[in-house]
Amino acid sequence: MQKLYAYFRNIDIRHIIATVYIAGIVTIFVAIRTFWTPDIMFLILLGLFLILGQARSFITYFLPFVALILSYEKLRSLATHINKHVHYMEMVHVDRWLTGGTLPTAWLQQHWYHGHVAWYDFYFYFLYMMHFVVPVVLAVIIWKYRTKEYWFYITALVILSYGGFLTYVLFPAAPPWLASNLGKIEPIHRISSDVWAAFGVKNFSAYYQQLSPNPVAAMPSLHAAYPLLFTLIVRKLWGNRAFLLTLFYPISIWIGIVYLGEHYVVDALAGILYAILAYLSAPYVLRFAQKMFRRIMTLHNPILVRKHHG
Repeated sequence: MQKLYAYFRNIDIRHIIATVYIAGIVTIFVAIRTFWTPDIMFLILLGLFLILGQARSFITYFLPFVALILSYEKLRSLATHINKHVHYMEMVHVDRWLTGGTLPTAWLQQHWYHGHVAWYDFYFYFLYMMHFVVPVVLAVIIWKYRTKEYWFYITALVILSYGGFLTYVLFPAAPPWLASNLGKIEPIHRISSDVWAAFGVKNFSAYYQQLSPNPVAAMPSLHAAYPLLFTLIVRKLWGNRAFLLTLFYPISIWIGIVYLGEHYVVDALAGILYAILAYLSAPYVLRFAQKMFRRIMTLHNPILVRKHHG
């Protein structure tokens, strides 16, 4: 009895409240079947770290992160108004060239899709939806356990996101399902609609507007790029073993986005290239940004200005 009493006495009540809070949030989101967008996740996590007494530190690190992500999302939705010349067939030609004439999405759906959802449809689409969750979750983990590397991760993520945005402006590209709907390629089924229907959501198009306001932002595939960037970051921070354990994530995404009809193979290959470039360029961009920040702070601080001029 004394050991049991000592055990409960040592439990931090804040952790109990935080556990109940998280369970309640997950239950609500499962019940209403909505999307976990970065702004919503920020508010949820703010509430969590407010309970844990870490709200000030959380805001310091995450407010700039969320502002950057939301600005990217807003700009992405405006890309279609900047350049309305949508490309439909270039990716099809490249995919057919890569595979000897067969469209990979059509081949995968012919062999895997049988008119109803299977367990792997849920698997692929669940990971596809993690595109909106994993960036924030990984940011929290790095902030808590590898704080010195936090801004490296954010820099790489911003480079990747805005690199994608600039490409969407210069080269608006339609995904397979949209090209199929317009009769430009063979029939491609948008399996995500069936997955949502299995959960009782019939009007998927309304939900899709919350998820992707730019339907012609397929090249490069950031759904392919983000997971690879995350695994590269994991390898840098936690080593090869952690890297190998997480490698299933990008590989599954690469297969899933093609099978689901959301991207062509060439979209995924472009996303992989963008992720590697973002990862390699992040240290240089971060050092430049830190140098410019120190220079600006020096110029606006009278004491530092006097020290600077001797």
